[in-house]
Amino acid sequence: MKSLRSIIILISIFLTNAFSNATAAINAKASLDSVAILMGKQTALHIEVVGELAPEGSLGVIDSMWRQVEIIDMGQPKISDLGNGRKELRQDIIIQSFDSGMYAIPPVLYLQPGDTVATNSPVLKVIPVPIDTLKTIHDYADVHQIDRKLFDYLPDWATDYGIWILLAVIVIGLSLFVYFKWLREGRIPLLPKRKLVPPYNLAMQQLTHLKAEKLCEKGEEKQYYTRLTDILRSYLEGRFGINAMEMTSTQILQSLQANEETRDSHRMMEKILEIADFVKFAKVRPLPEDNMIAMESAVRFVEETKPVEQPDPEDQTKKNNTNK
Repeated sequence: MKSLRSIIILISIFLTNAFSNATAAINAKASLDSVAILMGKQTALHIEVVGELAPEGSLGVIDSMWRQVEIIDMGQPKISDLGNGRKELRQDIIIQSFDSGMYAIPPVLYLQPGDTVATNSPVLKVIPVPIDTLKTIHDYADVHQIDRKLFDYLPDWATDYGIWILLAVIVIGLSLFVYFKWLREGRIPLLPKRKLVPPYNLAMQQLTHLKAEKLCEKGEEKQYYTRLTDILRSYLEGRFGINAMEMTSTQILQSLQANEETRDSHRMMEKILEIADFVKFAKVRPLPEDNMIAMESAVRFVEETKPVEQPDPEDQTKKNNTNK
């Protein structure tokens, strides 16, 4: 009976020692760098964990604020090897408070697989800032008004590349000015003036070139009449200012009949436009004689409506002096 009691006592002692060693395998402690600070000041909370630390172990997730105590910086853990399988983890947490009073810092948990250890809960005293009642307390200063310039109203990307944007605007403006002022009118400074071909000469050149192509002989009547009417439309615009390129055949004939210079010749244009409309829209194939008559009518219309050449005043003066 005594031997059984002895065995039980030995087993109890062994289990107690084993449990004590297991619980004492990891020890976590928290301490403050300063237990009392002024409002708004900062201090460090030192965390120290010693024992058989697993590689997966780490401090638990900590909120950014413990009631009236704020965490400013979590810091970085530093692990050192103590030998015999024991390691030490140190981590400094910077804290701050803006409310006076006594505050118990919540325990910080160390977590690793199969074990969780909590630190102690140190107390922090936050001392209010003394106020000198004999001094006048001033509020924040008003917003200072500064002189603004044009670039202050521009977005950041505009100020970064402002000079290049300004140069681009100047170049584009000068280009448009040169185009509308000189190029469009055929005048370029320091360059010879572009010689404009009179509408009559241009129309006669184009009609001669069209006739030489012999499109009707190739079976391209539609292209032939399209180009023929386009030449006459351009001639009417250049010679009489009639916007014939944007008019229908009926509108063109009405404009010709209303013009004294073209009233007697509008019948020839009427015949040409009539045949052209049949060919382009009704797909009618005219006879070779019709194609020839259309070309002759076009040439005759241009010849009859060409501007009358006015005598040169200098030549007329020389002629009068010679007769004398």
